[in-house]
Amino acid sequence: MDILGMIFRALGGGLDSLIDYIANHTLTCLVPALFIAGAIAVFVKKEAVLKYFGPDVKRYISYPIAAISGTILAVCSCTILPLFAGIYKKGSGIGPATAFLYSGPAINVLAIAYTANALGYDIGAARAVIAILMSVVIGFIMSVIYRKHDRKLIEDARKNPFVSMGSSSSSRPKWVPFAFFGSLLGILLFGASSLSNVMELASSLGWDISSPWMIKFPIVYALTIGIGLMAIYYYKKDEISEWGMETWDLTKKIVPILVAGAFVVGVIAYFVPPETFKPALGNEGIIANLLASVIGALLYMPTLLEVPIIGTTFGYSDGLMGSGPALALLLSGPAVSLPSMIVLGRIMGLKKTVTYVVLVVLFSSLAGFVYGNLIV
Repeated sequence: MDILGMIFRALGGGLDSLIDYIANHTLTCLVPALFIAGAIAVFVKKEAVLKYFGPDVKRYISYPIAAISGTILAVCSCTILPLFAGIYKKGSGIGPATAFLYSGPAINVLAIAYTANALGYDIGAARAVIAILMSVVIGFIMSVIYRKHDRKLIEDARKNPFVSMGSSSSSRPKWVPFAFFGSLLGILLFGASSLSNVMELASSLGWDISSPWMIKFPIVYALTIGIGLMAIYYYKKDEISEWGMETWDLTKKIVPILVAGAFVVGVIAYFVPPETFKPALGNEGIIANLLASVIGALLYMPTLLEVPIIGTTFGYSDGLMGSGPALALLLSGPAVSLPSMIVLGRIMGLKKTVTYVVLVVLFSSLAGFVYGNLIV
């Protein structure tokens, strides 16, 4: 009976993890991201992607843009996947694409600000600077290792002239695409944010606001109405249908794996709780940093959740976890996870996925070791 009860409790932990994922993450983050990715695939011309992320674009242009593009997205390792799939499918170079893939969850503005506020400005600043450097370095190494991938893209581009997906946008005012994608991005940002600072401001002004959704809902609703009006008046019916089909195709490929992954990670967390690793993470050694990086790479942590996990579960706020391992987990945890690895394998293949994950783990470990021993 004890074994049976343990199994049921483990399954309950997996179910709780799945419910939490769907309730607190899927609706507010993943769904908007899927619609953005579908819109990128349909409405963004291939020329626009290749102009900045193409394999033949100068690295000093493509890599900074890829890193900066990621900083504005409040997304986790799973939510970034449809956005990454969108630019990868359009023919982006492997380097800029993976730089964007890492930068989105690792260095978004909300996560950096929250880290500095909750764990200290020193580790928050270190996370921001090192993560930006890591995104560029990882992207560069990927482009060197898989230069044949980029060469093939260049050859294909020369053989086949650019063909834009969707109908011509010449009849639309120039501000429409910017407003359209800006509204989609606004829904993602406002939906993912807790807006705690806005809540505090409202309280200081004497406004009686009991839930962030009292602020979120009007903003998201207005942005949704704006998107609907632009879709009706400035886009053709076949374009909107193609957008819906592309979004649904991405949903079928990505969501089932993420849901199953969230459940499995919850079950694993029951049998191997994070507290098990506390004695091994209380020093600044290379093994402790490597272990923290591996743990971060395996665990699924929605954006911003890595901060309380490190501060309380791993005991960093109480001095039970070393500064280096804490930074290593901050660098690897949001960027990759067990569910995202599986999906990445389907998007860019097993070899590229393994290489990307190994680079994230190694550089996170190295950064944590240097930070813990030479900087702090």
